[in-house]
Amino acid sequence: MTTPYILHGFNPSPYSVKMRAILRYRRIPFVWDAIGNPRDVAVAANLPPVIPVLRFPDGRLMNDSTPLAYALEREHRERSIIPDDPVHAYLSDLLEDFGDEWVTKMMFHYRWYYAADRAFAQAWIITSRDPVMAEAERRAGMQAFNDRQVGRMALVGCTEQNRPVIEESYRCVLDTLDRHVRKIPFLFGSRPSLADFGLFGQLQILSVDPTPMAEMRERATDVYCWLLRLDDASGVEGEWLDPAAPLPDTLKALLRHCGETYLPFLAANTKALQEGRKEVSLDILGRPYEQAPFRYQAKCHDALRKKLAALAGEVRRRLDPLLEEADCLQHLV
Repeated sequence: MTTPYILHGFNPSPYSVKMRAILRYRRIPFVWDAIGNPRDVAVAANLPPVIPVLRFPDGRLMNDSTPLAYALEREHRERSIIPDDPVHAYLSDLLEDFGDEWVTKMMFHYRWYYAADRAFAQAWIITSRDPVMAEAERRAGMQAFNDRQVGRMALVGCTEQNRPVIEESYRCVLDTLDRHVRKIPFLFGSRPSLADFGLFGQLQILSVDPTPMAEMRERATDVYCWLLRLDDASGVEGEWLDPAAPLPDTLKALLRHCGETYLPFLAANTKALQEGRKEVSLDILGRPYEQAPFRYQAKCHDALRKKLAALAGEVRRRLDPLLEEADCLQHLV
């Protein structure tokens, strides 16, 4: 019997469920190892303490969900999640990054800002690691994890000042995606792309934590159902959008929201780091937004820019007008 992949993660982790959904859709045999602390696996392998960690059949260990998704693309040709059309492929990469690095602010904000969500998250996270614990140990673990995460809120931009921006952006994503999936099953056709999974990871957690779950069920029922379908899309057979057809208006709207929120933040973050400043400050959605600069997101910005610059001229002639219309291009060149 061929040795399967082993995915070390846990259910309350958006990047873990993202990778699990990718493996399920691609029908790649794997074992879901959600016992204990998956970060310990990363540390033992001298990897950054980031989850999930994927153990390949040959024993290699890798983490960080986007490089992992592309590693699987190199290993397996069937049921790719990268659109065939290079224009759609770049837009998919952009929206995946938007999910991983901007929608995660929504996930982190809702999970640790509201009391009901903090209480639920503490229990979900600690019992995911060990469902049977002595009460005193359980309470101590819950409080310690709560204190650690609440202490990190400002680091990722989840402050009282930024709350209106983050919550308005969440509502916009829900409204736009809800309109889209009523007409087209996934972002780039009737089969899921990397962008779908990038948004799925964060939104799946938001669909479980109490406050954002209630808003999603009331405001965007079809998004909630889309998440349920995407969690295991191993039975989905579909096609990509026709590259010759106009991009759906809902997809343009999602890109436009990226162009008015995440990409201006990325550009400001990169500039702050280059200038040695300790604060990123800009207006987003007509409101002030501030946080400390984040080096990993500067790497994301650099990767998006380099990927765009490497595209062939005929691809750029089709892609650049779409990015410009969405107010994205200025932040990527």
